[in-house]
Amino acid sequence: MSTVYYGSVINPQSVTDYLALPRCLICVSPQGDIEWIVEDVESTKLNDVLAQHDCAHSDITLVCLNDGEFLMPGLVDTHTVRPAQSMLVKSLTSACKLHDTRAYDLTLYIPLLVVGRWSFCNGLTITRSRRKLGSRTSNMPNAAYPDVVRRIVNSGTTTCCYYGSLHLEATKVLASLVHAAGQRAFVGKCNMNRNCPPNYIEPSVKESVDTTLALFKYIEELPKATGSEPLLHPILTPRFAISCTEELLTRLSEIAQKNPKLAIQTHISENKAEVELTKSMFKTNSYAEAYDKFHLLRNNTVLAHGVQLTEDEMVLIAKRGSGVAHCPTSNFYLSSGMAKVGMLLDHGVKVGLGTDVAGGYSPSILTEIQHASIASKMLAIQAADNMKCKCSGGRSESSSSGEEDSHSRGRRGHKHHECDCECDEKPSGRFTNQKLSIATLLYLATLGGAGVCCLQDRIGSFEQTKAFDALLVSVREEDTGNPAVWGYNPDRDLTQGVTAQSADKSLIEWLERFLFCGDDRNIKKVIVQGRTIGGRDYHPLT
Repeated sequence: MSTVYYGSVINPQSVTDYLALPRCLICVSPQGDIEWIVEDVESTKLNDVLAQHDCAHSDITLVCLNDGEFLMPGLVDTHTVRPAQSMLVKSLTSACKLHDTRAYDLTLYIPLLVVGRWSFCNGLTITRSRRKLGSRTSNMPNAAYPDVVRRIVNSGTTTCCYYGSLHLEATKVLASLVHAAGQRAFVGKCNMNRNCPPNYIEPSVKESVDTTLALFKYIEELPKATGSEPLLHPILTPRFAISCTEELLTRLSEIAQKNPKLAIQTHISENKAEVELTKSMFKTNSYAEAYDKFHLLRNNTVLAHGVQLTEDEMVLIAKRGSGVAHCPTSNFYLSSGMAKVGMLLDHGVKVGLGTDVAGGYSPSILTEIQHASIASKMLAIQAADNMKCKCSGGRSESSSSGEEDSHSRGRRGHKHHECDCECDEKPSGRFTNQKLSIATLLYLATLGGAGVCCLQDRIGSFEQTKAFDALLVSVREEDTGNPAVWGYNPDRDLTQGVTAQSADKSLIEWLERFLFCGDDRNIKKVIVQGRTIGGRDYHPLT
């Protein structure tokens, strides 16, 4: 039986534009794909439109959204380190006390105590964390991973790129749990055979390759629902360039070249010391060249961070079609710097958002949206000090978020306008050193992330034949319990009889409040391929 949703819908269109549709009708097939969409349907015409699509009430499930509720595409997390999710946060300052860090050159340190990420302190000395998750003998994956997956799903992430540990059996546990949860995901086992702690390193290239192929086989053999596409995919995961010998990278490259549809994920240019070490070890001019040397830069490669990328590297990454996972929370917390997202976009690089738990401290992409906004504003402030042009670049402040948006009201909305001042110096591109608008932030969290994962034809927006991966969001004060959201209150905010324009304005405000003040309490349902898998109202049978 098809399901038809009627009510407010937010639908990303591009990096600068989204649709705010207060009276939208979306029909979802029993297989979870979108059959058709009608963007503007008056309530009095609802039955007529259903009849035009041969939808009798007895043949469909009709879901009418309440005022203060809206549908939006599910969030995409392009980079997270799942073994670290359950570990306790340790502050950066106290972590430094473990070693003599007078130089405070912390580069790859993760403040959550988990093996697999390390710090290069005081002359690039590798320091080992004290606890580990996912070891060959530990039962912690079975104990911790179920809550890990449940929390990330309930945070609104419908698609996720997971880094497992280097251990095959622990990563199998993660894959099986993600599969059982019904989340769309990529799961990879880390490859790392040098520059690692002695008790957390792969003993040989052969074992690294063999266990990687064993994981791929395990994932591919997991049961699939009849007539539906697989939601879980393997992903090749060389942890860092510096954690893999050239022999190992060569073998991983051979696997990738034999499987052009196999996704790849790794880290790049997270901090300056890491960049210099990589160039020294691989005798290349840049970090990106090190991966390109082994043919690991391609259209389905996900590069985490990219904080220190040069423009030449951006050109190379764009040419190869690879994407960057922007992880601002982690980058702030580890003092790595601020990725130049606007410059990446201007160079045509695909960009999505990543939580990078445990470098980041939140499993929610909403936190990344907020911090991506802050990072872009900081870059704009820094750039303004060095520019003669003090104009706003065509963007003005909005009262609610500090950013003006390019959104569409139905198909009649206004579009983004460029600065037309006559000054001598202007930003070098449309996005470089500019604040990211609501439209752009929404895009990065949804359609942009889908593009990084090469899933833009299936998810990230609502279109006919795409999969229905969605969030049912509520900003109704009476039932969310989130005091940070000044949401919809029917006793205060009467909407009956309002014009379409004012209803559209309310929906835009609801979106902004959710993005900047919302959390999992505002997410009623998390839907993947048409099936509810999480959210506040999700109560699975036990």
